[in-house]
Amino acid sequence: MSFYIERKNYEKFDFYNFFERVDDADIERVIAKDRLSELDYLTLLSPRAEGYLEAMAQKSLLLTIRHFGRVILLYTPLYLANYCVNHCVYCGFQVRNRLSRKKLSVDEVEAEAKIIAATGLKHILILTGESRKKSPVSYIKECIEVLKRYFTSISIEIYPLEEYEYAALISAGVDGLTIYQEVYNEEVYADLHPAGPKRNYRFRLEAPERACRAGIRTVNVGALLGLHDWRSEAFFTGLHANYLQNLFPEVDVSVSPPRIRPQLGGYRPDIEVSDKNLVQYMLAFRLFMPRGGITVSTRERAELRDHLVKLGATKMSAGSSTAVGGRSNGGATGQFEISDGRSVAEMAAMLYSMGYQPVYKDWQ
Repeated sequence: MSFYIERKNYEKFDFYNFFERVDDADIERVIAKDRLSELDYLTLLSPRAEGYLEAMAQKSLLLTIRHFGRVILLYTPLYLANYCVNHCVYCGFQVRNRLSRKKLSVDEVEAEAKIIAATGLKHILILTGESRKKSPVSYIKECIEVLKRYFTSISIEIYPLEEYEYAALISAGVDGLTIYQEVYNEEVYADLHPAGPKRNYRFRLEAPERACRAGIRTVNVGALLGLHDWRSEAFFTGLHANYLQNLFPEVDVSVSPPRIRPQLGGYRPDIEVSDKNLVQYMLAFRLFMPRGGITVSTRERAELRDHLVKLGATKMSAGSSTAVGGRSNGGATGQFEISDGRSVAEMAAMLYSMGYQPVYKDWQ
């Protein structure tokens, strides 16, 4: 069994017809429930449920405080390399884009680590493009050896690995995995990934399961909003998270709802995902998975992220850079444009002002 098989159960599902049949009584019934089914979750993602965001927000706040308290875990991304062999049409690092390609040396990794560690952060997310030749697992292990001297928690957002490779990185010091399916609709996925190893939809989809079997502590999944209908993508992301949580109860499972941002190459999505849409997604997920984490990155602007603190968010990035060596060697091209450029100190001050506690380390 894998989530690929689970998702196939909804391959012919008529989302439009389902949403057409949702009425106010359905939504009120779902909001009042303690445990939601998959179709209850979809009901809260319906256009009709847009009229119930306030009621959903009130319950979301109570559930989030009950399970997470008034705290937000802060982390930051560290880009190790931007070499990539994929042709993802929406990504600034894709192989056909002309940009200066770079891979940090071990000394450069340490220089970045010192700058980040000086902010007080203890959680870091390391990223690479997909190039096994330029950024092999052995290179990533070398970087981890340096980084674990500075950080309590190291997560990876890299190309999908085999189970034994995840096990090797976990043994080296990795405890978290972030991997976006990008889009759960398999036909759309094929169009957006015309060439390269990332074209293998199923291998990517099953990566979180391989990492969980290898012993990872946390897993974060998501779809890149704007590439396809957001309601169905939010639905499958939630189902994916719920599947992983049920199968691996010892793993902390979370989702990210990233919206596409301007990037080198200029790809512009056909589908607009509004702030209201994003809020509805987060609220519906919180009611569906009360213990599931929700990560909100600096793709979103500062004012919106401030509001999302009380709408279910549990983890936020701060002091971000999407360029390789972007802190110690400025001027490099980032994977995409960030929207919230606040420092770690500024994010912490915002959280304190709202009565929340910024957390720099949540486990050891």
